[in-house]
Amino acid sequence: MTENHEELPIRVGICMGSDSDLPVMREAAEVLAEFGVGHELRVLSAHRTPEAMFDYARAARDRGLVALIAGAGGAAHLPGMLAAITPLPVIGVPIPSKHLQGLDSLLSIVQMPASVPVATMAIG
Repeated sequence: MTENHEELPIRVGICMGSDSDLPVMREAAEVLAEFGVGHELRVLSAHRTPEAMFDYARAARDRGLVALIAGAGGAAHLPGMLAAITPLPVIGVPIPSKHLQGLDSLLSIVQMPASVPVATMAIG
């Protein structure tokens, strides 16, 4: 899934590990739209589509993006993997899960090594 919004230059990439994360991640898109920030939504799984995720992260800065917002549930590797590849700031959004209510996602994102910084938001 790929969605581009507005006729504005795309400055922020909103990525999620699965289309089931869309209800949470669409809220980020709504806030960016309110502030007139061009953005796009992408489903990029660190586990199911790693090559697409690598390509996206490598090209993000050259495409004019200035930041990535990455949401993932469960193991939640997407934010950290993007941060390991791109020089852009990455904001990680833990997506609530059925079994641990997003605590697993939060801990996966917040415990990145110092050399791979991810700004971590609250669950959901």
